[in-house]
Amino acid sequence: MSLTKSFLIRPRRIAIAAVLAIVACPLTEAHAADPYDGEAAIPAATNFDQGRFGGIRQKLSDWNVMVGAGAIYAPKFEGSDEFELIPIPMISATFGDHVTIDPSGLEVEVLKSNGFKFSVKGGYDLGGGRDEDDSDHLKGLGDIDAGALIGAQLSYEMGPVELYASVNKTIGGSDGLVGQVGANVSHQYDRFILSAGASATFADDNHMESYFGVTATQAARSGLRQYEASAGLKRFDIEASVTYMATEHWLIRGQAAVGFLTGDAKDSPIVQNDLQPSAMVMVGYKF
Repeated sequence: MSLTKSFLIRPRRIAIAAVLAIVACPLTEAHAADPYDGEAAIPAATNFDQGRFGGIRQKLSDWNVMVGAGAIYAPKFEGSDEFELIPIPMISATFGDHVTIDPSGLEVEVLKSNGFKFSVKGGYDLGGGRDEDDSDHLKGLGDIDAGALIGAQLSYEMGPVELYASVNKTIGGSDGLVGQVGANVSHQYDRFILSAGASATFADDNHMESYFGVTATQAARSGLRQYEASAGLKRFDIEASVTYMATEHWLIRGQAAVGFLTGDAKDSPIVQNDLQPSAMVMVGYKF
């Protein structure tokens, strides 16, 4: 699991999972230079004298455990013109280079060959759901429950560039299907890792109607006009980040992103602003 992908942060609805989970700008071990020993790998405890570790600390190193905390400043809901500061704890671990566990669930790398990688995942949609109490603008629309999540991703790496396509299905809540295609590029200079990415997100009728549609009943309760949202392209996103490797263990990451709602999402009466910026700062420790 790449270091930057471990600290992916996205606006609330796109996914605090997608911190956890929504398009990172990942820098993989294959094309990141170590500013400490010159080897082609991200600084990690495994690159140092294993004799200095023992017991629990050795296990944490073997499992590539990373912990962190930070905050994201993002819209209160997807389409909101109000913002909130959200604290974010983070922990992840990778077992045998193929299995990763974090608060959103389990991801398994099924295939990796000639730059291609295919992985599947299952867990809980931490970035899903919406509460009408999140904003006065949502009053009368009712709550959308979060749910379980299953998904898959296919990616291809060419040096510092990664292309990917993913699909995620929510079980419960909106019962929606969301797909994403995008590209990331990363470059390391001394102790700084510079990353940027762009993506497009598609969604099915269930997802679009749940988050952007307004039924007759909801219209009567909320005062918003009745609206039907159909499947299609939902949004574009661009983002950039800087990760500073303060020591072989400590890192500081800053990220800025902006999303552009489009199609039926943009035209929804629920949406107050189709421009969705966000910013994040996080401090992490890698064993």
